[in-house]
Amino acid sequence: MSERPASANATRDGVVLLHGISRTALSFRKMQLALERAGFTTLNLDYLSRSKALEALAEDIHPAIQRFADGIDGAVHFVGHSMGGLLARVYIARHRPKRLGRVVMLGTPNGGSEIADRLKNFGAFRAFFGPAGQQLGTQRSAVDDAMLPPIDYSVGVIAGNRSIDPVAGTMLPKPHDGRVSVANTRLDGMADHIIVETSHPWLVRNGLAIEQTITFVRDGSFRRT
Repeated sequence: MSERPASANATRDGVVLLHGISRTALSFRKMQLALERAGFTTLNLDYLSRSKALEALAEDIHPAIQRFADGIDGAVHFVGHSMGGLLARVYIARHRPKRLGRVVMLGTPNGGSEIADRLKNFGAFRAFFGPAGQQLGTQRSAVDDAMLPPIDYSVGVIAGNRSIDPVAGTMLPKPHDGRVSVANTRLDGMADHIIVETSHPWLVRNGLAIEQTITFVRDGSFRRT
């Protein structure tokens, strides 16, 4: 795991960025720069998303997040793309920061992904996506459910409703972003939910999604147009 340097201002709120499965911190670079321009200090983490289960990944990222939280005086917010949103939930359940702020999830399969249901028993899927990939389906084990307890903090969810993958799209109920149905991005107790016209991979780079992420981190709700 590697860390992208945080912007250096201890008086600001901080934002931890957690990329999705099989992605890297570079996927969040545009979002990171926008957050920094908006006045936040950031920690954009790389982690071994395909090598370990969610609970082990939460332990892997803990030292870096703890150092980051100790180095700022403001709140610690989280922004997660896809599985990164689930990882944020697992992490907060295990290592909740003392000054926890808000959480934004982009295309996160809070209710699971039907694609994972269909493919999880195929060898190629298991080999590529690893242990965490087996935790992304709609039918979770009791152990996985325990890792994702009900939320008691402010969460905003951004869903996409466009697909660039016609094959994957046949496995999902509409509307969807090509990986996750809009319905399964929803989370009981969330503060707000919004749909952006883009596909799953582009949620982290979409200008409106970035704008709305910053708005929610600041205000606790999305901007309605």
